[in-house]
Amino acid sequence: MEARRKLNEQIATGALTVAPGVYDGLTAALVKRREFNAAYMSGAAVAASLGLPDLGLTSQSEMAARVALLTGVLGDVPLIADADTGFGDIINAVRTVQLYERAGVAAIQLEDQMFPKKCGHLDSKEVVAPEDFRRKIEAVVEARTDDRMLVIARTDALASHGFDDAVARAKSYAEAGADIIFIEAPQTAEQIAQIPRLISKPTLFNLVPRGKTPPVSLDLLQDAGYSIVIAPGLAFGAAADAVDNALATLRSGDTDTGSQWSPSELFRAVGLDYWDEVGRRFAAVRV
Repeated sequence: MEARRKLNEQIATGALTVAPGVYDGLTAALVKRREFNAAYMSGAAVAASLGLPDLGLTSQSEMAARVALLTGVLGDVPLIADADTGFGDIINAVRTVQLYERAGVAAIQLEDQMFPKKCGHLDSKEVVAPEDFRRKIEAVVEARTDDRMLVIARTDALASHGFDDAVARAKSYAEAGADIIFIEAPQTAEQIAQIPRLISKPTLFNLVPRGKTPPVSLDLLQDAGYSIVIAPGLAFGAAADAVDNALATLRSGDTDTGSQWSPSELFRAVGLDYWDEVGRRFAAVRV
């Protein structure tokens, strides 16, 4: 698929791919409108859109359906999709890869937390034995039918087992066939800088303001050697702020809720001009 080819080529250039988090048709349309060269389906954002915290409460079928919705809106913009732990053991992870691949993802991300998982920037995470997750990576790599669909292996071991253990796991997962490595929540600037130098495969960084990782710039991450930066909470955090502020304004009796979008501008962002053109071109001829 075109989106998979694009993501592979972007990574090969060495330039930083920045993928904002998306979780519904509107956020996907806005990321495409701003011409980002990738998008990231955040499991946390999808859960929040269902009114749930990021504690592994979303199901395989709910997430796969959301993948299909997002790839349909994004078109040839590559979608990197969070698949949590694969929603169970190895056989569940293999089916997850099959579902996501058919739905058109450019890359699928799996993690080594115990099921059910929780947000990588929350406390008290537990991880599986590294050899168990290594076998899961081997299975899902073998299960994909298109080698251009990249497999991202994430480890959450740093918080509970330390940096050295997380790096050792990451190297093992790379040897098992993962195409991209994601060490969640490095705690210092030194750790952030070290990760791409220590890992033989392309690396991914998770941009989470006010999370467990210190603030960094995109230029710093580019210079450090990261291939992909995801910003999973950007859209749903901004949406929550905007909606909550607008609701508070209306609740106070003020009808000027601050939206900068007219109805036509909002609908243009989600394809109004295209659908109007289709209607004009194929309108019934009246006699």
